[in-house]
Amino acid sequence: MRVVAVPRNNPLMIGQMLGELANELWYGRHPAALGLIPFGQIFRAGVEVRRYAYRRGILPVYRAPVPVIVVGNVTAGGTGKTPLVIWLAGYLKALGYQPGIVARGYGGNARRWPQQVRPDSDPHAVGDEAIVIARRTRCPVAVGPRRMASAAALIEHAGCDLIISDDGLQHYALARDLEVAVIDGVRRFGNGRCLPAGPLREPLSRLREVDMVVTNGSAGRGEFSMKYVPTQALSLLNRARSVALEDFVATPVRAVAGIGNPQHFFAMLRSRGLRIHPHPFPDHHRFRIRDLEFGDDLPILMTEKDAVKCELLAPANAWVVPITAEMPEVFATRLETLLARGANGQTTT
Repeated sequence: MRVVAVPRNNPLMIGQMLGELANELWYGRHPAALGLIPFGQIFRAGVEVRRYAYRRGILPVYRAPVPVIVVGNVTAGGTGKTPLVIWLAGYLKALGYQPGIVARGYGGNARRWPQQVRPDSDPHAVGDEAIVIARRTRCPVAVGPRRMASAAALIEHAGCDLIISDDGLQHYALARDLEVAVIDGVRRFGNGRCLPAGPLREPLSRLREVDMVVTNGSAGRGEFSMKYVPTQALSLLNRARSVALEDFVATPVRAVAGIGNPQHFFAMLRSRGLRIHPHPFPDHHRFRIRDLEFGDDLPILMTEKDAVKCELLAPANAWVVPITAEMPEVFATRLETLLARGANGQTTT
């Protein structure tokens, strides 16, 4: 078992070490994972008791007067929910809906909730992901710890006739008409145990109750595959300036990612033929100028989520790489069928 000295007063290094430890525990063969199994069983029992309380009406549930679609996952960490939320918003707008989007606003420190999110909102107030969603969808977006309050605000003040909840699968206080679970096609479910012994927020049996399972990568039986399509890189200082990713092949680049699973971003860049120096950061990392100082003039490529926090501190050689989700036609057909049916708890066929 590897013993590592814990650094003091270095949040970045501590976050990276904790992330590496979690990966070893959940997706590797770290011996300490066995000792956490009893705690995982306690966590699972608590999850089941909490859900029972909502189902039986012991805890209150808000039923919105419009359809609610929840996009979430059963594992901790990033699986690609936000690109799917953006795709859903665009597709539903094309069908004639006026969707509104609610999210937790993780990382935001606003004093009052819910908060309306605009493309120019402060990421430190409302969170980074919500701003990406607002910019890409041009839909009304509200964030707050109580998604039911955010949904009610969008329906009342923005005239939304459909609500999409980003990462709300376990937020049972908001009733839903359709559930979409997103899973990582590479890491899947790790050791299959519940937190903290494994990555699961809920037992795997929960997936049998959702309407559709979307896999970020190669899909298994009964799953819909989602592909990421990177567009041209945009200058962080001048979004009107764009460059094809292939133009970066001739020289190494520095790849910056403070997302749930930075390896997804790094692998995508490598798949386009880029030679990268990877720089992973903890999810929702609050960047500082020194984080982007590497002592050279190599291009710096980063995710949209990181870019919204770096616009005022990034050097001239910083670029953002927008990602677009690509969904199969069969998924769109299934989505329309379930919405028309008002389904809840249906399984994929």
